This record gives sequence, C-alpha cells and structure tokens, in this order.
Amino acid sequence: MQQTSSAQAHRRVLVTGGAGFIGSNLVRLLLSQHRHVCVFDKLTYAGHRESLAEFSDRPELNWHIADLCDIAAVQHAMHSFQPDAVIHLAAESHVDRSIAAPIPFVQSNVVGTVHLLEVARQYLATCSAESQKSFRIIHVSTDEVFGSADIGNQFDEDSPYRPNSPYAASKAAADHFVRAYRNTYDLPIHITNCSNNYGPYQHPEKLIPVVISQAIAGLPIPVYGDGLNVRDWLHVDDHCRAIVAVLEQALPKQDYMIGANGTMTNIALVHQLCQHLDQFAPRRDGRAHAEFIALVKDRPGHDLRYAVNASRIFNDLAWSPSVSLADGLRATVQWYLANRWWWEPILSRNKETQL
Repeated sequence: MQQTSSAQAHRRVLVTGGAGFIGSNLVRLLLSQHRHVCVFDKLTYAGHRESLAEFSDRPELNWHIADLCDIAAVQHAMHSFQPDAVIHLAAESHVDRSIAAPIPFVQSNVVGTVHLLEVARQYLATCSAESQKSFRIIHVSTDEVFGSADIGNQFDEDSPYRPNSPYAASKAAADHFVRAYRNTYDLPIHITNCSNNYGPYQHPEKLIPVVISQAIAGLPIPVYGDGLNVRDWLHVDDHCRAIVAVLEQALPKQDYMIGANGTMTNIALVHQLCQHLDQFAPRRDGRAHAEFIALVKDRPGHDLRYAVNASRIFNDLAWSPSVSLADGLRATVQWYLANRWWWEPILSRNKETQL
C-alpha cells in the first residue's frame, strides 16, 4: 500500500492520555506534522504537562484536563474540539499497581474506554457524511492481553486472549468493547497491540528508568525473579510512527501488532544498561554498576515471554522500526542523565505519596 501524506488526512486529533509517556511523544510527532492536537488527560501520577512544556505557547495544542470516567467531560471535549481522529492512549498501565489495587484499572481502562466509544458514536451521528467517512479512532493496547508466548511462538493479530494480570485483563476487556462497538455500530476504529515501549519521558517506576535512577543513586538495582523473563522492546518514537501509519493508511476494521523484534531477557537488558551507565555515569568507588544488581521476589503471575509478529504492519503499511535496541538503550540512558529536572521531582512526589 502506498503511504499517503499523513499530515493532510487528519488535521485535528484528540489524544487521550496525551501527557503520559507514549502520549506526549505522540503529541510531539503530531505537532511536528502541523496538526492541531487536543490532549485529554487526567494528569494523574503518570501524566505531566512538563512533558510538553516546550509547546506551551503553541496555539495548535489544546488541553482538556479531565477524567474519561466523567462522560460529560468527554462529551464537552469531543464537541468543542471537533476532532477528525481520536487516538486513545489513556490507561492505568503499571502491572504492580494493578496487583495492589485492581479497581482503578477497571475504572480507567474499561469504563473510561466505553465512555469514549459511546461519546464518539454520538458525536459521529452529528457529523456530515463526508466527516463520518474520514473519521478514525485508534485504540492503543498491549501485547500483555495475550498472556505468555510459548517458546518459538509469537503473538499475532489472531492470537487468543489470555491475560494474566489485572492490568492485562482490563486492557483485554477494553479491546473486546472496542470490537463490539466496531461490529455493532460500525465505528471506524482500529486496535493496535504493542510490545514493551522505552525511551524519553517514561515514568520512573518502569524497569529502564528504575535501573537508571537506582544506579545513579548508588542503590541496589532490583530485577524480578531470575531475570529470564523475555520482552520485545520497541522505541517509543518507532511506536508513534506506527500509530500514525495506522491512522492514515489502515484498511477498515484492520488491527495491527506493533513490535520491533528486539527480544531480550530482563537480566541481559539490565546488564546492557549498566554498561552504558559505567560509561556515562560511573560510580565514585570505581565499581561496575552491574555488581549491584539484586534479584528480588518475583511478581505474582509474571508472564515469562512476550514476542510479537509485526509482519502485517510491515507488509501492509510499509512501517518498520528505525531505532535499534542497542542504539535506543544508549540514547535513553543519555536522555535520563541529561533530564533529571523532569524525572527526579516525579520520583520524589511518588515516594511522598507512598509514605
């Protein structure tokens, strides 16, 4: 399929969760393409206006600070901004938090998604036939809904759902509601299931930022279990390009797996990060950061292996990852070391709320 001019087809994009990790990187890409963007975000512990501070004076960027569980707020945002596309990223996403307190995940990820779907359905009924034809919704999900992949197998768009954590179950439920609305109401929506993202502006409670922050603080670097859990790592910039490709090029009712085939065990990933930290932020005592890796009690229901077959998006939309895992990890370490102003206050606030 020939790639269309992505900056032309959808000019007004509402991004839920646009102040989060993937969301803020996506908003940055959309603004670079001269689109108008409305960020709909609750600004919880994981959403930060600072992530888009350089665009604070840009008239193309609109903010709507609200909760998807407030359906009146969703209606107001949709009808006042009048988007021609919606990219749905807002979600509670940390597995450990879902194990400790599942109900907020059901509220945000399931109820919030249904509110968005229902408001979009009502909004489309008020649009012209031409606007209805071009309108698109992208529902961004995760490969975790498929559970743990057997050795030698990869997830694809037809894989059965087998969620093993409350987080994964909440995202799976949201996916099912999306398909139900698409099939029942002919809502123009696509589901993308991505592998593990990494890169700038990722919340400091996630694995890669944890390794970096613990290492430079001279603290033990925790790794769950034996560290042999395998993940497919996708740089956030590549993921954002894939989302835009789906927005502009996907055929009706087509869904996509998004991954970079960058599989690595967690322990190998941590060792690689430690090597970069040895170069860019060596310990004062001269010891290697890897000496302080500490295996800790495993997470309940911890999936052993994620692996993504992204051949459909490779073949249909001519998308492919441009950031190698080696280069991406090196750049990510450098970014966190250079941008402590962004993540240190977040880490401090989180510690205060946990006291």
